[in-house]
Amino acid sequence: MVNINNNDEVQDDIEITNDDTDTTEHIDTELIDDEATDANKIKQLRAEVKEADAKYRDLHEELQRTKADFLNARKRLEDERVRDRERVAFSHIEKLLPLCDSFHLAMMDTKTLDTIDPKWRKGIEGIYSQMKSLLESYGVTAYDPTGQEFDPIRHEALSMIKVTDETQNHKVITVIQQGYEQKRGDTTEIIRPARVTVGEID
Repeated sequence: MVNINNNDEVQDDIEITNDDTDTTEHIDTELIDDEATDANKIKQLRAEVKEADAKYRDLHEELQRTKADFLNARKRLEDERVRDRERVAFSHIEKLLPLCDSFHLAMMDTKTLDTIDPKWRKGIEGIYSQMKSLLESYGVTAYDPTGQEFDPIRHEALSMIKVTDETQNHKVITVIQQGYEQKRGDTTEIIRPARVTVGEID
């Protein structure tokens, strides 16, 4: 600091004083204040980052749950569509079975078939073949269990027939109406059990 004393008779004296202590104390105080402010800002920023991370995790988990729910809903919808198609196909097949039975009985009556016009016979056989091909396209086939062990799942017993041969006991003696089954992948489902007569030892 510079002090100037003005005297008329004496040359101007210049006095220099040192105020470094005050300035240093002022700078130190400012630095402390700045450091405290910076520390508070860092603390605040860390808190904000932590909060942002928590929100991100919550949103990410919610997104994952929503995605999983969507995938599950889509899978259920696809499964339901497959089941709907299977039910519709099954309904059509059931409606065709009486017609198949009529054709089967007609084809079994060889005496009558031999007497009709060969062109008519060929036409009937062609229609019957088309019908069987249609059923097979759905995995449906007829089965004739004659001579097999009676199975209440695959066979419907309409009557019991007295037999003397032990090998015919509980065996299918005659088939009154064919059974139909459907194969889907590795599974086989009975659409209609065969109606049969079953042998019984007297």
